[in-house]
Amino acid sequence: MTLTDPSLPYNRGRIHASGLADITVASVQSILSGSRLMRYNPDRFKLVLVDEVHHVAAQSYLTVLEHFGLSTSEAARRGTTALVGVSATFSRADGLSLGVAIDSIVYHKDLVDMIEEKWLSDVRFTTVQSGADLSKVKTSQGDYQTGLLSRAVNTPEINELTVRSWLALAKDRKSTLVFCVDLAHVGALNSAFRSHGYDAHFVTSNTPLKQRAERLSAFKAGEFPVLINCGIFTEGTDIPNIDCIILARPTKSSNLLIQMVGRGLRISPGKDDCHIIDMVASLAKGVVTTPTLFGLDPSELVDDATAPALKDLKSRKEKELELAAAAEASSVPSPEAIMFGGNITFTHFDDVYSLMENTPGEGHIRGISRLAWVQVDSQRYILSDRSGSYLTLQQDKGNFVVTFTQAIPKSRSMSSPEPPTTTSPEAKRGFWSNALRKLTGSSDQAAPAAKKAKSYSPYMRPVTVTTTASFEHAINAADTLAKKRFIVPILLASAAWRRTPATPEQLSFLNKFRSEDKQLQPGSMNKGSATDWITKFKHGAQGRFKKMQTAKAKVEKERERGERAEVTVGPLSRETFR
Repeated sequence: MTLTDPSLPYNRGRIHASGLADITVASVQSILSGSRLMRYNPDRFKLVLVDEVHHVAAQSYLTVLEHFGLSTSEAARRGTTALVGVSATFSRADGLSLGVAIDSIVYHKDLVDMIEEKWLSDVRFTTVQSGADLSKVKTSQGDYQTGLLSRAVNTPEINELTVRSWLALAKDRKSTLVFCVDLAHVGALNSAFRSHGYDAHFVTSNTPLKQRAERLSAFKAGEFPVLINCGIFTEGTDIPNIDCIILARPTKSSNLLIQMVGRGLRISPGKDDCHIIDMVASLAKGVVTTPTLFGLDPSELVDDATAPALKDLKSRKEKELELAAAAEASSVPSPEAIMFGGNITFTHFDDVYSLMENTPGEGHIRGISRLAWVQVDSQRYILSDRSGSYLTLQQDKGNFVVTFTQAIPKSRSMSSPEPPTTTSPEAKRGFWSNALRKLTGSSDQAAPAAKKAKSYSPYMRPVTVTTTASFEHAINAADTLAKKRFIVPILLASAAWRRTPATPEQLSFLNKFRSEDKQLQPGSMNKGSATDWITKFKHGAQGRFKKMQTAKAKVEKERERGERAEVTVGPLSRETFR
Protein backbone atom coordinates (compact mmCIF):
# COMPACT_ATOMS: atom_id res chain seq x y z
CA MET A 1 0.00 0.00 0.00
CA THR A 2 1.16 3.55 -0.64
CA LEU A 3 0.64 6.80 1.18
CA THR A 4 -2.07 7.80 -1.25
CA ASP A 5 -3.93 4.49 -0.96
CA PRO A 6 -7.41 5.43 0.36
CA SER A 7 -7.46 2.25 2.48
CA LEU A 8 -4.42 3.42 4.45
CA PRO A 9 -5.10 6.34 6.83
CA TYR A 10 -2.29 8.83 7.28
CA ASN A 11 -1.45 12.10 9.00
CA ARG A 12 -0.04 14.84 6.82
CA GLY A 13 -0.66 18.57 6.96
CA ARG A 14 -4.39 19.18 7.26
CA ILE A 15 -5.22 15.50 6.62
CA HIS A 16 -6.10 13.80 9.92
CA ALA A 17 -6.20 10.07 10.59
CA SER A 18 -8.72 8.73 13.07
CA GLY A 19 -6.29 6.58 15.04
CA LEU A 20 -8.67 3.62 14.74
CA ALA A 21 -7.23 1.93 11.62
CA ASP A 22 -5.05 -1.17 11.70
CA ILE A 23 -2.19 0.70 10.04
CA THR A 24 -1.57 4.45 10.21
CA VAL A 25 1.28 6.36 8.54
CA ALA A 26 2.41 9.64 10.10
CA SER A 27 5.43 11.88 10.49
CA VAL A 28 6.54 12.82 13.99
CA GLN A 29 5.83 16.46 13.24
CA SER A 30 2.25 15.82 12.14
CA ILE A 31 1.34 13.40 14.94
CA LEU A 32 2.58 15.90 17.56
CA SER A 33 0.57 18.74 16.01
CA GLY A 34 -2.17 19.95 18.34
CA SER A 35 -3.92 17.11 20.12
CA ARG A 36 -3.52 14.47 17.40
CA LEU A 37 -1.39 12.17 19.53
CA MET A 38 -4.21 11.82 22.06
CA ARG A 39 -6.37 10.14 19.41
CA TYR A 40 -4.16 7.05 19.54
CA ASN A 41 -4.97 4.57 22.30
CA PRO A 42 -1.59 2.93 23.11
CA ASP A 43 -3.29 -0.35 24.09
CA ARG A 44 -4.58 -0.80 20.52
CA PHE A 45 -1.16 -0.79 18.87
CA LYS A 46 1.11 -3.82 18.71
CA LEU A 47 3.93 -2.21 16.73
CA VAL A 48 5.53 1.18 16.17
CA LEU A 49 7.78 1.07 13.09
CA VAL A 50 10.23 3.97 12.79
CA ASP A 51 12.02 4.73 9.54
CA GLU A 52 15.29 6.72 9.74
CA VAL A 53 15.51 5.55 13.34
CA HIS A 54 18.78 7.43 13.94
CA HIS A 55 16.49 10.39 14.76
CA VAL A 56 14.83 8.50 17.59
CA ALA A 57 16.92 10.07 20.38
CA ALA A 58 15.44 13.49 19.60
CA GLN A 59 12.95 14.74 22.17
CA SER A 60 10.07 14.86 19.66
CA TYR A 61 10.46 11.14 18.94
CA LEU A 62 10.82 10.32 22.63
CA THR A 63 7.55 12.13 23.34
CA VAL A 64 5.73 9.89 20.87
CA LEU A 65 7.42 6.75 22.17
CA GLU A 66 6.50 7.60 25.76
CA HIS A 67 2.86 7.93 24.72
CA PHE A 68 2.96 4.35 23.42
CA GLY A 69 4.69 3.04 26.53
CA LEU A 70 8.07 2.72 24.83
CA SER A 71 10.07 5.03 27.05
CA THR A 72 13.17 3.64 28.76
CA SER A 73 12.48 5.80 31.79
CA GLU A 74 11.95 3.67 34.88
CA ALA A 75 9.17 5.96 36.03
CA ALA A 76 7.28 5.68 32.76
CA ARG A 77 4.65 3.08 32.03
CA ARG A 78 6.05 0.21 29.95
CA GLY A 79 3.39 -1.06 27.56
CA THR A 80 3.18 -4.15 25.36
CA THR A 81 3.81 -2.31 22.09
CA ALA A 82 6.95 -3.35 20.21
CA LEU A 83 9.35 -0.85 18.65
CA VAL A 84 11.24 -1.63 15.43
CA GLY A 85 13.48 0.85 13.67
CA VAL A 86 15.40 0.84 10.40
CA SER A 87 18.15 3.15 9.20
CA ALA A 88 21.22 3.28 6.99
CA THR A 89 23.03 5.44 9.57
CA PHE A 90 22.99 4.20 13.15
CA SER A 91 24.47 7.35 14.65
CA ARG A 92 23.52 10.93 15.36
CA ALA A 93 25.34 14.18 14.70
CA ASP A 94 25.07 15.14 18.39
CA GLY A 95 26.41 11.77 19.51
CA LEU A 96 23.34 10.94 21.60
CA SER A 97 22.99 7.22 22.11
CA LEU A 98 20.18 5.38 20.35
CA GLY A 99 20.07 3.24 23.48
CA VAL A 100 17.62 5.72 24.99
CA ALA A 101 14.95 3.95 22.94
CA ILE A 102 16.51 0.95 21.19
CA ASP A 103 17.44 -2.19 23.16
CA SER A 104 19.67 -3.83 20.54
CA ILE A 105 20.62 -3.95 16.88
CA VAL A 106 19.29 -7.29 15.66
CA TYR A 107 20.43 -7.09 12.04
CA HIS A 108 23.12 -5.10 10.28
CA LYS A 109 24.68 -5.03 6.82
CA ASP A 110 27.47 -2.62 6.09
CA LEU A 111 27.86 -0.78 2.82
CA VAL A 112 30.50 -3.08 1.34
CA ASP A 113 28.61 -6.26 2.23
CA MET A 114 25.42 -4.97 0.60
CA ILE A 115 27.33 -3.99 -2.54
CA GLU A 116 29.14 -7.32 -2.77
CA GLU A 117 25.88 -9.25 -2.25
CA LYS A 118 24.18 -7.14 -4.95
CA TRP A 119 21.63 -5.53 -2.65
CA LEU A 120 23.12 -2.21 -3.75
CA SER A 121 24.70 -1.04 -6.96
CA ASP A 122 28.45 -1.26 -7.49
CA VAL A 123 30.16 2.04 -6.80
CA ARG A 124 33.37 3.83 -7.77
CA PHE A 125 34.96 6.68 -5.83
CA THR A 126 37.15 9.54 -6.98
CA THR A 127 38.26 12.41 -4.75
CA VAL A 128 39.23 15.76 -6.27
CA GLN A 129 41.11 18.43 -4.32
CA SER A 130 39.04 21.58 -4.79
CA GLY A 131 41.38 23.84 -2.84
CA ALA A 132 38.48 25.44 -0.93
CA ASP A 133 39.67 27.07 2.29
CA LEU A 134 37.39 26.11 5.18
CA SER A 135 39.62 27.51 7.93
CA LYS A 136 37.25 30.43 8.60
CA VAL A 137 33.99 28.47 8.23
CA LYS A 138 32.33 28.13 11.62
CA THR A 139 30.33 25.13 12.80
CA SER A 140 26.67 25.06 13.83
CA GLN A 141 24.84 21.96 15.10
CA GLY A 142 27.63 19.63 14.07
CA ASP A 143 28.14 20.88 10.51
CA TYR A 144 29.41 23.91 8.63
CA GLN A 145 27.37 27.11 8.72
CA THR A 146 25.66 27.28 5.35
CA GLY A 147 26.33 30.92 4.52
CA LEU A 148 30.05 30.81 5.33
CA LEU A 149 30.45 27.44 3.61
CA SER A 150 28.82 28.77 0.45
CA ARG A 151 31.20 31.73 0.33
CA ALA A 152 34.14 29.33 0.64
CA VAL A 153 33.15 26.83 -2.08
CA ASN A 154 30.88 28.81 -4.42
CA THR A 155 33.58 30.50 -6.46
CA PRO A 156 33.97 30.62 -10.26
CA GLU A 157 37.24 28.68 -10.01
CA ILE A 158 35.86 25.83 -7.88
CA ASN A 159 32.63 25.60 -9.90
CA GLU A 160 34.67 25.40 -13.10
CA LEU A 161 36.87 22.71 -11.54
CA THR A 162 33.75 20.75 -10.56
CA VAL A 163 32.34 20.79 -14.08
CA ARG A 164 35.70 19.96 -15.68
CA SER A 165 36.15 17.06 -13.24
CA TRP A 166 32.77 15.71 -14.30
CA LEU A 167 33.67 16.14 -17.97
CA ALA A 168 36.89 14.20 -17.46
CA LEU A 169 35.40 11.45 -15.32
CA ALA A 170 31.69 11.05 -15.99
CA LYS A 171 30.40 13.01 -18.97
CA ASP A 172 29.04 9.79 -20.49
CA ARG A 173 26.98 9.01 -17.39
CA LYS A 174 23.23 9.22 -17.98
CA SER A 175 21.96 10.62 -14.67
CA THR A 176 24.15 12.79 -12.42
CA LEU A 177 22.85 14.21 -9.13
CA VAL A 178 24.79 17.15 -7.69
CA PHE A 179 24.68 18.23 -4.03
CA CYS A 180 25.30 21.94 -3.39
CA VAL A 181 25.45 24.17 -0.31
CA ASP A 182 22.64 26.69 -0.85
CA LEU A 183 20.47 28.36 -3.49
CA ALA A 184 23.27 30.65 -4.70
CA HIS A 185 25.58 27.67 -5.14
CA VAL A 186 22.88 25.76 -7.04
CA GLY A 187 22.36 28.66 -9.44
CA ALA A 188 26.06 29.23 -10.06
CA LEU A 189 26.88 25.56 -10.64
CA ASN A 190 23.82 25.11 -12.86
CA SER A 191 25.05 28.01 -15.02
CA ALA A 192 28.54 26.50 -15.13
CA PHE A 193 27.20 23.21 -16.52
CA ARG A 194 25.04 25.02 -19.06
CA SER A 195 27.97 27.19 -20.19
CA HIS A 196 29.67 23.97 -21.29
CA GLY A 197 26.63 23.00 -23.34
CA TYR A 198 25.04 20.48 -20.95
CA ASP A 199 21.33 20.47 -20.14
CA ALA A 200 21.40 20.86 -16.35
CA HIS A 201 18.31 21.52 -14.21
CA PHE A 202 17.87 22.19 -10.51
CA VAL A 203 15.44 21.58 -7.68
CA THR A 204 15.43 23.60 -4.44
CA SER A 205 13.08 24.21 -1.54
CA ASN A 206 11.68 27.16 -3.51
CA THR A 207 10.77 25.07 -6.56
CA PRO A 208 6.95 24.77 -6.82
CA LEU A 209 5.75 21.23 -6.08
CA LYS A 210 4.28 20.73 -9.56
CA GLN A 211 7.47 21.90 -11.26
CA ARG A 212 9.57 19.80 -8.91
CA ALA A 213 7.55 16.68 -9.76
CA GLU A 214 7.85 17.40 -13.50
CA ARG A 215 11.65 17.86 -13.35
CA LEU A 216 12.09 14.77 -11.19
CA SER A 217 9.96 12.70 -13.58
CA ALA A 218 11.97 13.95 -16.59
CA PHE A 219 15.25 13.18 -14.81
CA LYS A 220 14.10 9.65 -13.99
CA ALA A 221 13.15 9.21 -17.65
CA GLY A 222 16.67 10.24 -18.74
CA GLU A 223 15.53 13.40 -20.54
CA PHE A 224 18.49 15.45 -19.19
CA PRO A 225 21.81 14.35 -17.65
CA VAL A 226 22.39 16.62 -14.64
CA LEU A 227 20.10 17.48 -11.71
CA ILE A 228 21.39 19.93 -9.09
CA ASN A 229 19.93 20.31 -5.59
CA CYS A 230 20.67 21.47 -2.06
CA GLY A 231 19.17 19.61 0.90
CA ILE A 232 16.26 18.09 -1.05
CA PHE A 233 17.32 14.63 -2.18
CA THR A 234 18.89 13.17 0.97
CA GLU A 235 16.62 11.00 3.14
CA GLY A 236 13.85 8.99 1.52
CA THR A 237 14.66 9.76 -2.13
CA ASP A 238 14.14 6.98 -4.67
CA ILE A 239 15.81 7.73 -8.03
CA PRO A 240 17.33 4.35 -8.99
CA ASN A 241 18.74 5.53 -12.34
CA ILE A 242 21.31 7.85 -10.73
CA ASP A 243 24.72 6.63 -11.91
CA CYS A 244 26.87 9.56 -10.79
CA ILE A 245 26.94 11.69 -7.64
CA ILE A 246 28.90 14.93 -7.33
CA LEU A 247 29.53 15.98 -3.73
CA ALA A 248 30.11 19.70 -4.23
CA ARG A 249 29.06 20.32 -0.62
CA PRO A 250 31.76 19.66 2.03
CA THR A 251 30.39 18.33 5.32
CA LYS A 252 31.50 17.39 8.81
CA SER A 253 28.58 14.97 9.18
CA SER A 254 29.26 11.37 8.21
CA ASN A 255 25.50 10.74 8.37
CA LEU A 256 24.85 13.38 5.71
CA LEU A 257 27.71 11.99 3.63
CA ILE A 258 26.22 8.50 3.76
CA GLN A 259 22.78 9.84 2.85
CA MET A 260 24.15 11.70 -0.19
CA VAL A 261 26.24 8.76 -1.39
CA GLY A 262 23.29 6.42 -0.81
CA ARG A 263 21.19 8.24 -3.42
CA GLY A 264 23.29 6.58 -6.12
CA LEU A 265 23.32 3.06 -4.76
CA ARG A 266 19.86 1.89 -5.85
CA ILE A 267 19.85 -0.92 -8.40
CA SER A 268 18.36 -0.09 -11.78
CA PRO A 269 18.12 -1.98 -15.11
CA GLY A 270 21.05 -1.11 -17.39
CA LYS A 271 23.03 0.50 -14.59
CA ASP A 272 26.46 -1.01 -13.99
CA ASP A 273 27.63 1.18 -11.12
CA CYS A 274 27.56 4.69 -9.67
CA HIS A 275 30.56 7.01 -9.79
CA ILE A 276 30.95 9.21 -6.69
CA ILE A 277 33.00 12.36 -7.36
CA ASP A 278 33.92 13.98 -4.04
CA MET A 279 35.13 17.58 -4.31
CA VAL A 280 37.38 17.50 -1.27
CA ALA A 281 38.13 20.84 0.40
CA SER A 282 40.76 21.73 2.98
CA LEU A 283 40.99 19.12 5.76
CA ALA A 284 41.90 21.58 8.51
CA LYS A 285 38.37 21.86 9.95
CA GLY A 286 37.37 18.23 10.48
CA VAL A 287 35.74 17.62 7.10
CA VAL A 288 34.63 14.07 6.33
CA THR A 289 35.14 12.61 2.87
CA THR A 290 34.15 9.42 1.07
CA PRO A 291 37.29 7.57 2.27
CA THR A 292 36.10 8.14 5.87
CA LEU A 293 33.08 5.91 5.16
CA PHE A 294 35.54 3.03 5.03
CA GLY A 295 37.51 4.07 8.11
CA LEU A 296 40.27 5.80 6.14
CA ASP A 297 41.89 9.13 6.88
CA PRO A 298 39.95 12.02 5.27
CA SER A 299 43.12 13.12 3.48
CA GLU A 300 43.31 9.81 1.58
CA LEU A 301 42.89 10.65 -2.10
CA VAL A 302 41.42 7.92 -4.31
CA ASP A 303 40.95 7.64 -8.07
CA ASP A 304 38.22 5.42 -9.49
CA ALA A 305 38.41 3.09 -6.46
CA THR A 306 35.77 0.45 -5.81
CA ALA A 307 34.23 -0.20 -2.40
CA PRO A 308 36.10 -3.53 -1.94
CA ALA A 309 39.36 -1.76 -2.86
CA LEU A 310 38.75 0.90 -0.21
CA LYS A 311 37.88 -1.80 2.33
CA ASP A 312 41.14 -3.59 1.50
CA LEU A 313 43.04 -0.30 1.82
CA LYS A 314 41.48 0.22 5.25
CA SER A 315 42.58 -3.28 6.31
CA ARG A 316 46.15 -2.58 5.25
CA LYS A 317 46.13 0.78 7.03
CA GLU A 318 44.80 -0.86 10.21
CA LYS A 319 47.61 -3.44 10.17
CA GLU A 320 50.12 -0.65 9.77
CA LEU A 321 48.59 1.26 12.69
CA GLU A 322 48.57 -1.89 14.84
CA LEU A 323 52.28 -2.33 14.26
CA ALA A 324 52.93 1.31 15.10
CA ALA A 325 50.75 1.10 18.23
CA ALA A 326 52.51 -2.09 19.36
CA ALA A 327 55.87 -0.39 18.98
CA GLU A 328 54.75 2.67 20.94
CA ALA A 329 53.11 0.57 23.67
CA SER A 330 56.45 -1.05 24.50
CA SER A 331 57.48 1.79 26.80
CA VAL A 332 59.28 -0.65 29.14
CA PRO A 333 61.25 -3.30 27.25
CA SER A 334 60.85 -6.97 28.07
CA PRO A 335 63.92 -9.15 28.75
CA GLU A 336 63.52 -10.62 25.28
CA ALA A 337 63.64 -7.16 23.76
CA ILE A 338 66.75 -6.30 25.78
CA MET A 339 68.62 -9.37 24.56
CA PHE A 340 67.76 -8.66 20.91
CA GLY A 341 70.96 -8.18 18.93
CA GLY A 342 69.64 -5.71 16.34
CA ASN A 343 69.64 -1.95 16.38
CA ILE A 344 67.13 -0.08 18.55
CA THR A 345 66.01 3.36 17.44
CA PHE A 346 64.69 5.92 19.91
CA THR A 347 62.68 9.06 19.30
CA HIS A 348 64.55 11.33 21.67
CA PHE A 349 62.78 13.92 23.79
CA ASP A 350 65.16 16.19 25.66
CA ASP A 351 62.56 16.97 28.29
CA VAL A 352 58.92 16.39 29.13
CA TYR A 353 57.93 19.54 27.23
CA SER A 354 59.34 18.12 24.00
CA LEU A 355 57.25 15.00 24.59
CA MET A 356 54.09 17.01 25.23
CA GLU A 357 54.61 19.09 22.11
CA ASN A 358 54.44 15.90 20.04
CA THR A 359 50.61 15.97 19.84
CA PRO A 360 49.63 16.26 16.16
CA GLY A 361 46.08 15.07 16.85
CA GLU A 362 45.23 18.13 18.93
CA GLY A 363 44.72 20.33 15.88
CA HIS A 364 42.50 17.69 14.27
CA ILE A 365 40.17 17.28 17.24
CA ARG A 366 39.86 21.05 17.66
CA GLY A 367 38.96 21.24 13.99
CA ILE A 368 35.93 19.07 14.73
CA SER A 369 35.04 20.39 18.19
CA ARG A 370 34.74 23.98 19.37
CA LEU A 371 35.96 22.95 22.81
CA ALA A 372 39.56 23.02 24.03
CA TRP A 373 40.36 19.30 23.98
CA VAL A 374 43.91 18.46 25.02
CA GLN A 375 45.87 15.52 23.62
CA VAL A 376 47.71 13.89 26.53
CA ASP A 377 48.84 10.71 24.77
CA SER A 378 48.99 9.36 21.24
CA GLN A 379 45.44 7.98 21.49
CA ARG A 380 43.99 9.89 24.46
CA TYR A 381 42.32 13.30 24.77
CA ILE A 382 41.06 15.16 27.84
CA LEU A 383 38.46 17.91 28.31
CA SER A 384 38.64 19.27 31.87
CA ASP A 385 36.12 21.34 33.79
CA ARG A 386 36.96 23.88 36.47
CA SER A 387 35.51 21.49 39.09
CA GLY A 388 38.16 18.86 38.37
CA SER A 389 35.73 16.61 36.49
CA TYR A 390 36.81 15.61 33.01
CA LEU A 391 35.89 13.75 29.85
CA THR A 392 38.29 11.26 28.27
CA LEU A 393 38.28 10.19 24.63
CA GLN A 394 40.63 7.35 23.76
CA GLN A 395 41.03 4.64 21.16
CA ASP A 396 40.64 1.06 22.33
CA LYS A 397 40.72 -2.01 20.08
CA GLY A 398 39.60 -0.13 16.99
CA ASN A 399 36.81 1.80 18.73
CA PHE A 400 36.71 5.25 20.29
CA VAL A 401 35.54 5.26 23.91
CA VAL A 402 34.32 8.33 25.78
CA THR A 403 34.21 8.26 29.59
CA PHE A 404 33.15 10.85 32.14
CA THR A 405 35.01 11.10 35.44
CA GLN A 406 33.42 13.27 38.11
CA ALA A 407 35.47 14.83 40.86
CA ILE A 408 34.09 14.38 44.38
CA PRO A 409 34.19 17.71 46.23
CA LYS A 410 35.81 17.57 49.66
CA SER A 411 33.03 19.70 51.07
CA ARG A 412 29.88 21.36 49.86
CA SER A 413 31.70 24.66 49.70
CA MET A 414 34.09 23.14 47.20
CA SER A 415 31.41 21.84 44.90
CA SER A 416 30.94 23.34 41.45
CA PRO A 417 28.96 26.59 41.59
CA GLU A 418 25.79 26.98 39.62
CA PRO A 419 25.37 29.94 37.28
CA PRO A 420 23.69 32.91 39.01
CA THR A 421 19.95 33.23 38.63
CA THR A 422 20.10 37.00 39.09
CA THR A 423 20.61 39.23 36.06
CA SER A 424 22.97 41.50 37.98
CA PRO A 425 26.10 42.15 35.85
CA GLU A 426 28.23 42.16 39.02
CA ALA A 427 26.93 38.72 40.03
CA LYS A 428 27.57 37.30 36.58
CA ARG A 429 31.09 38.74 36.40
CA GLY A 430 31.85 37.33 39.83
CA PHE A 431 30.62 33.87 38.91
CA TRP A 432 32.53 33.65 35.63
CA SER A 433 35.70 35.03 37.22
CA ASN A 434 35.55 32.46 40.01
CA ALA A 435 34.91 29.60 37.56
CA LEU A 436 37.78 30.76 35.37
CA ARG A 437 40.20 30.91 38.31
CA LYS A 438 39.33 27.31 39.17
CA LEU A 439 39.87 26.15 35.59
CA THR A 440 43.22 27.87 35.09
CA GLY A 441 44.59 27.15 38.55
CA SER A 442 44.95 30.80 39.59
CA SER A 443 43.37 32.66 42.50
CA ASP A 444 43.91 35.74 44.62
CA GLN A 445 45.22 33.59 47.48
CA ALA A 446 46.76 30.78 45.50
CA ALA A 447 48.69 28.08 47.23
CA PRO A 448 52.30 27.56 46.11
CA ALA A 449 52.51 25.62 42.84
CA ALA A 450 54.44 22.77 44.42
CA LYS A 451 51.70 22.22 47.00
CA LYS A 452 49.03 22.33 44.30
CA ALA A 453 50.85 19.68 42.31
CA LYS A 454 50.77 17.35 45.32
CA SER A 455 47.12 17.90 46.24
CA TYR A 456 44.76 15.01 45.71
CA SER A 457 41.15 15.11 44.54
CA PRO A 458 39.18 11.88 44.76
CA TYR A 459 37.09 10.90 41.75
CA MET A 460 34.00 8.84 41.20
CA ARG A 461 34.33 5.75 39.04
CA PRO A 462 34.49 6.69 35.33
CA VAL A 463 31.23 6.25 33.45
CA THR A 464 31.24 5.18 29.80
CA VAL A 465 29.39 7.72 27.67
CA THR A 466 29.68 5.99 24.30
CA THR A 467 31.71 3.45 22.33
CA THR A 468 31.80 3.99 18.59
CA ALA A 469 33.92 3.22 15.55
CA SER A 470 33.77 6.86 14.44
CA PHE A 471 36.12 9.50 15.87
CA GLU A 472 33.66 12.21 14.84
CA HIS A 473 30.71 10.56 16.61
CA ALA A 474 32.78 10.08 19.76
CA ILE A 475 33.66 13.78 19.83
CA ASN A 476 30.04 14.81 19.25
CA ALA A 477 28.83 12.54 22.06
CA ALA A 478 31.43 13.96 24.43
CA ASP A 479 30.60 17.55 23.47
CA THR A 480 26.89 16.89 23.96
CA LEU A 481 27.53 15.71 27.52
CA ALA A 482 29.91 18.63 28.13
CA LYS A 483 27.12 21.07 27.28
CA LYS A 484 25.01 19.51 30.05
CA ARG A 485 27.70 19.12 32.74
CA PHE A 486 30.25 21.88 32.14
CA ILE A 487 30.31 25.65 31.69
CA VAL A 488 30.83 25.55 27.95
CA PRO A 489 31.71 29.25 27.28
CA ILE A 490 34.81 28.86 29.43
CA LEU A 491 35.87 25.65 27.65
CA LEU A 492 35.69 27.07 24.12
CA ALA A 493 39.02 26.91 22.30
CA SER A 494 38.27 30.43 21.08
CA ALA A 495 37.44 31.84 24.55
CA ALA A 496 38.91 35.30 25.09
CA TRP A 497 40.51 34.39 28.44
CA ARG A 498 42.82 31.91 26.67
CA ARG A 499 44.58 34.76 24.89
CA THR A 500 45.43 36.67 28.07
CA PRO A 501 48.86 36.26 29.72
CA ALA A 502 49.43 33.21 31.92
CA THR A 503 49.17 33.86 35.66
CA PRO A 504 52.24 33.83 37.95
CA GLU A 505 50.84 30.69 39.60
CA GLN A 506 50.64 28.88 36.25
CA LEU A 507 54.18 29.88 35.29
CA SER A 508 55.49 28.87 38.71
CA PHE A 509 53.88 25.42 38.39
CA LEU A 510 55.22 24.83 34.88
CA ASN A 511 58.72 26.09 35.72
CA LYS A 512 59.06 23.30 38.29
CA PHE A 513 59.52 20.96 35.34
CA ARG A 514 61.85 23.15 33.30
CA SER A 515 65.61 23.56 33.51
CA GLU A 516 67.08 26.80 34.82
CA ASP A 517 67.98 28.01 31.34
CA LYS A 518 64.45 27.39 30.00
CA GLN A 519 62.34 29.12 32.64
CA LEU A 520 59.13 30.71 31.43
CA GLN A 521 58.99 34.48 31.87
CA PRO A 522 55.90 36.67 32.41
CA GLY A 523 54.24 37.30 29.07
CA SER A 524 55.97 34.38 27.35
CA MET A 525 52.85 32.17 27.36
CA ASN A 526 49.13 32.83 27.28
CA LYS A 527 46.67 31.47 29.81
CA GLY A 528 45.10 28.96 27.41
CA SER A 529 48.40 27.29 26.52
CA ALA A 530 49.41 27.19 30.18
CA THR A 531 46.11 25.53 31.09
CA ASP A 532 46.63 22.93 28.37
CA TRP A 533 50.16 22.16 29.61
CA ILE A 534 48.92 21.78 33.18
CA THR A 535 46.21 19.38 31.96
CA LYS A 536 48.89 17.28 30.26
CA PHE A 537 50.92 17.15 33.46
CA LYS A 538 47.90 16.19 35.54
CA HIS A 539 47.07 13.36 33.16
CA GLY A 540 50.39 11.58 33.02
CA ALA A 541 52.87 13.43 30.82
CA GLN A 542 55.57 13.43 33.50
CA GLY A 543 55.02 9.71 34.17
CA ARG A 544 55.19 8.88 30.47
CA PHE A 545 58.44 10.80 30.13
CA LYS A 546 60.03 9.05 33.13
CA LYS A 547 59.02 5.62 31.80
CA MET A 548 60.52 6.41 28.43
CA GLN A 549 63.72 7.67 30.05
CA THR A 550 63.94 4.56 32.25
CA ALA A 551 63.34 2.27 29.27
CA LYS A 552 65.99 4.10 27.28
CA ALA A 553 68.52 3.84 30.14
CA LYS A 554 67.86 0.10 30.61
CA VAL A 555 68.34 -0.72 26.94
CA GLU A 556 71.49 1.38 26.67
CA LYS A 557 72.90 -0.25 29.80
CA GLU A 558 72.28 -3.72 28.33
CA ARG A 559 73.86 -2.60 25.07
CA GLU A 560 77.01 -1.45 26.91
CA ARG A 561 77.12 -4.72 28.86
CA GLY A 562 76.89 -6.70 25.63
CA GLU A 563 79.66 -4.67 24.04
CA ARG A 564 81.97 -5.31 27.03
CA ALA A 565 81.28 -9.06 26.92
CA GLU A 566 81.82 -9.38 23.18
CA VAL A 567 84.84 -11.54 22.18
CA THR A 568 86.32 -11.03 18.72
CA VAL A 569 88.32 -13.81 17.04
CA GLY A 570 91.70 -12.55 15.83
CA PRO A 571 95.05 -11.21 17.01
CA LEU A 572 95.08 -9.26 20.25
CA SER A 573 96.46 -5.76 20.41
CA ARG A 574 99.03 -5.04 23.05
CA GLU A 575 97.14 -1.88 23.91
CA THR A 576 94.31 -4.13 25.10
CA PHE A 577 96.24 -5.02 28.27
CA ARG A 578 97.57 -1.56 29.08
